[in-house]
Amino acid sequence: MDLRHLSELQKRYPDGPGCRVLSQLHYALRLCEIDNLDPEPAYSVLRDLAALQREGGVDRSQWQAAEQALSDAYAAAARRYTVLCAGHAHIDMNWMWGWDETVPVTLDTFETVLKLMEEFPDFTFSQSQASVYEIVERFAPAMLDAIRRRVREGRWEVTASTWVEADRNMVPAESVARHLLYTRRYLSRLLGIPIESMALDFEPDTFGHGAHTPTALARGGVRWYYHCRGDEGPTLYRWRAPSGDEVLSYREPDWYLGPIAPDLAVRALDFCAETGLTTALWVYGVGDHGGGPTRRDLTRITEYADWPVFPTIRFGRIDEFFRQAETIRDALPVVEGELNFVFTGCYTSQTRIKEGNYHCQKLLTQAEAWDALAAIQGLRPAGSLADAWKPVLFNQFHDIVTGSCVIATRERAMGEYQQVKARAGAMRSQALRAIAAAVDTSSWADGSDTAESLSEGAGVGFGVA
Repeated sequence: MDLRHLSELQKRYPDGPGCRVLSQLHYALRLCEIDNLDPEPAYSVLRDLAALQREGGVDRSQWQAAEQALSDAYAAAARRYTVLCAGHAHIDMNWMWGWDETVPVTLDTFETVLKLMEEFPDFTFSQSQASVYEIVERFAPAMLDAIRRRVREGRWEVTASTWVEADRNMVPAESVARHLLYTRRYLSRLLGIPIESMALDFEPDTFGHGAHTPTALARGGVRWYYHCRGDEGPTLYRWRAPSGDEVLSYREPDWYLGPIAPDLAVRALDFCAETGLTTALWVYGVGDHGGGPTRRDLTRITEYADWPVFPTIRFGRIDEFFRQAETIRDALPVVEGELNFVFTGCYTSQTRIKEGNYHCQKLLTQAEAWDALAAIQGLRPAGSLADAWKPVLFNQFHDIVTGSCVIATRERAMGEYQQVKARAGAMRSQALRAIAAAVDTSSWADGSDTAESLSEGAGVGFGVA
C-alpha cells in the first residue's frame, strides 16, 4: 500500500466527510515520519478505505469509523504541533490601477475585516503599510475608532514598519531611514501604539533585496523580516549584513495569498521538521486588489480546529510566530549577501519614475542639510519636509519605482515629484538666502583678501551676529 491510493481517494472525495478524514490520514502518515511513530494504524485505515472504494464507495458511518481509528492512534501526538493562521490583505498601491481605485479598495477591505471581526470573535488580522492607514484617516475617519479598538484588543496587528511595501534594491539607506522614522511616528500617534512595538517589517512581494538591508532595518528598530520573493534558501534564518547586523527572517514557503485549505497541516509539519519548531505560520487572505480573509477561510479554521488528528489550528498573529522563532534563533542558519531578484526587466523600465525618485531624494537631502545649518546658526526656524518625503516614499512601492505599473500610476507619480521638488527647492532657497544674508562682507569692501577676512571671523559659524 503506497500513497498513490491516498491521492486517488483525495481526488474522489475533494470535500465533505471524505475530505475531512483523508486530510487527517495524510497528516497522520507524515506525522509518523517526523516523530518516528508506528504507521501501521494509519496504513490499516488506508487499506480499509481503498477496499471500500473498490466495492462501491464509503458511507458516512464508515468515514466516522475511520476517523475514530485514527484518533485512537494519533490524536495526542497530532496536537503537539500548532498552526497560527494570520489573516492579512495585500493591497498593491497603484499597480494595475490608479489612486482613484486604491482608495476604495482599501476602505472596502477594512470594512469587510471589521464586519468579520464581529461575526468571528477570535479572528485576528494583520495589516502593513502606513499609507493605507493614512487613507483611512483622510477618507473614512469614522472607521478609525473601530480599528483602534481592535488594535487595543490585540486582534488587529500592525505589521507596518515602512510607509509602503517598498522595493529593496532601488531605495537607498536614507529613504529606508525615512520609511522607518515617519511610519513609527505616524502610527504611534494615529493608533496609540508604542514605537518599540513596531518590530516587524512585512514585505511579501518585494522583488529583491540588497545585501545591506539588514543594517538599515536593525538600526531602525526592526527585529523581524517577512518576505516571499528573492532567494531560494532556508525558510527561517538569520539574515546578516556585511556590517554584522542581523534580522530574524522568514521566507514564505507557500505564497502570501494562500487560502485556508486542508493541506496546510502537512505543509506545517514540513516546516517544523526543517526548523525544529513545533509552531508554524500560515498567512492567508485575498490580495493584490485587497479583499483579505474570506468568510470561507474563517469558517474552515474553526472547523479544522475540531478535527481530532490535526495540528492545533487557531487564529494568530505574525509577531507571535516570530517570538516562537526567537527561542531557536541561535540554532538557525545564517544567510549573508543579497536576496535577488525576480522579474527581469522591471529595473530598466519606466525610466522617468526612476529619474524622478533619484532627483527628489537628492534634493530633499540637500534642502534639509542647508535648512539644518541655517537653524543651527539661529538664522531661521527649522523646517520640516515630512510632507514632501511621504510622496517619495509612497512611490517607492515595489510596483511603482520598479516600473511594473500602468501609465496612470506613472503619471500620478510624475505629478507628485513636481510638488516635492517645489517644496524642497523652496526650503533650500530660503535657507541659502538666510545663510548668505548673515555673511559679514563689510571687510571685503576695501579690497582685503577674502580668505584673510574669513579667518578673522567673518561668515557663518565664525562671528555671525
